[in-house]
Amino acid sequence: MQDSLSGNKSNRVIIPAFNEENAVGKVIEEIPKEEVAEIIVVNNASTDETESVARSKGATVLTEAVPGYGRACLRGIDYLKTAETKTDVVVFLDADYSDYPQELPKLVSPIIQEDYDLVIGSRALGERQQGSMTFPQIFGNWLATNLLKLFYGANFTDLGPFRAIKYHSLLDLNMQDKTYGWTVEMQLKAVKKHMRCTEVPVNYRVRTGQSKISGTIRGTIMAGYKILWTIFRYI
Repeated sequence: MQDSLSGNKSNRVIIPAFNEENAVGKVIEEIPKEEVAEIIVVNNASTDETESVARSKGATVLTEAVPGYGRACLRGIDYLKTAETKTDVVVFLDADYSDYPQELPKLVSPIIQEDYDLVIGSRALGERQQGSMTFPQIFGNWLATNLLKLFYGANFTDLGPFRAIKYHSLLDLNMQDKTYGWTVEMQLKAVKKHMRCTEVPVNYRVRTGQSKISGTIRGTIMAGYKILWTIFRYI
């Protein structure tokens, strides 16, 4: 692993994407290209032009036909296992343009400079644009992170999707969740395995288009249930 971020070409980005034709291109454009070897968009059962937009912006596009956030992330990991060049750090980033892709070096830096295993981009510590998170999202994050502290001794403030992790640490976690429990599974497993974890503040804005999870009552309920189920599953 290189000692500085400048010109680091062993970092890869995985972007799960479901019907994000209006946002995914902007996300790809704003990722600092000098910091990554490859941008991987996993087209997760999209029915719009997500795939063609991502390809036009230079991303590697994979297909995961079965819907599920975790499934899309797992598809990206499977691809990395077959890559001909090494991967040191994997960054996960949503395709809806709610995160600020240019903040990627902030997440990778603690891994490169301080040997952390996992870095969470915390929206709770950063600046959130008004309306960027619904009340159920804010409350759900508060509840989940407090349960993680109570049952696992974990000190997190967010389950934010913008995160970076050492590749070998990611493989060691043996991730399993295929839907909404993906983020919390990663965090609790990292703590159980005594990995070095930290958070950095990240900014957050109103996403492009309607959320498939927090934008619907059913999605909000299902996501909340799966997150709680995952927390109690691994106790």
